[in-house]
Amino acid sequence: MSRALAKLFDPLVAWMAPRYQAVVARELRKYGLRYEDLYDPQYDLDVDEALKRLPQEVVDARNQRLKRAHDLNMKHSELPKELQQLQTPYEFYMKDTLDLVKLETEERVALGTGKPYERHFP
Repeated sequence: MSRALAKLFDPLVAWMAPRYQAVVARELRKYGLRYEDLYDPQYDLDVDEALKRLPQEVVDARNQRLKRAHDLNMKHSELPKELQQLQTPYEFYMKDTLDLVKLETEERVALGTGKPYERHFP
């Protein structure tokens, strides 16, 4: 049954996916963000660990983009059109590091050990 549904919806998804990505890219360009800037380190501890492993200048650039986006949002404005054209929303800077952290997490689960950065609530 699921294969039949997948076969039915695959052409629709293939048609919609590029359009959705274009809309997301346009919204990210308005504020000068990249897609990976939206990852929340407080929600996903693997993202937090990946950010700790990235070079400091990459983390600083991410924080600057987030601050600028918050500032623009609070002012109900957007980047000028010239600057929006220079933005690269799908240039990934964290993917390789995040993939490595997730692989390490899966390996730890397979070995039966916990994450070194697990949260414990009292």
